[in-house]
Amino acid sequence: MDTPAAGKLVIISGPSGAGKSTVLERALKECQLPLELSVSATTRQPRPGEADGVSYYFIAKDEFIERKEAGEFLEWKEVFGRGDYYGTLRKAVTAGLNAGKWVVLEIDVEGAMMVLESHPNAITIFIHPGSPEELERRLRDRGTEAEETIQRRLEVARSEMKVGSKYNHQVVNDTIDRAVQEICDILSRGE
Repeated sequence: MDTPAAGKLVIISGPSGAGKSTVLERALKECQLPLELSVSATTRQPRPGEADGVSYYFIAKDEFIERKEAGEFLEWKEVFGRGDYYGTLRKAVTAGLNAGKWVVLEIDVEGAMMVLESHPNAITIFIHPGSPEELERRLRDRGTEAEETIQRRLEVARSEMKVGSKYNHQVVNDTIDRAVQEICDILSRGE
């Protein structure tokens, strides 16, 4: 019996409001590759409708810290000072790659730089809305966040967009259809 070819690691990042999740959800369905979205671990409580092992791996904070110190995470972060940790389990990514899957990480730029230390050949794609002004418009149009939160997200986005040039590819999400097609084209070339 033949063993599957080793998979590829794909990192997708971009600022909040760039439409990463929407574009990625469609790309996972439409790209003709064995794409598998990596499930992150978190210490936050599950929200209604979230399932352990599907939405996230929900683990206690002390266990997360213990596993982090044991080197079990490719990347990890305490998010927005809320005291909740998020991370990507090394074992889950390795299992997917060994099974021939193209494991997709949807992570922030800081996490991407951490992953690239151990996986320098990962395919990296930075999704953005084209300009800081468009990003601000999208965040405001959501109508779901306080001004202080919008300002914090914009500040983080400005620094993330400066790092975007370190990615193999930058995709402008001006229309979802076009952005999905561009991502599928990039991945089909395996670059």
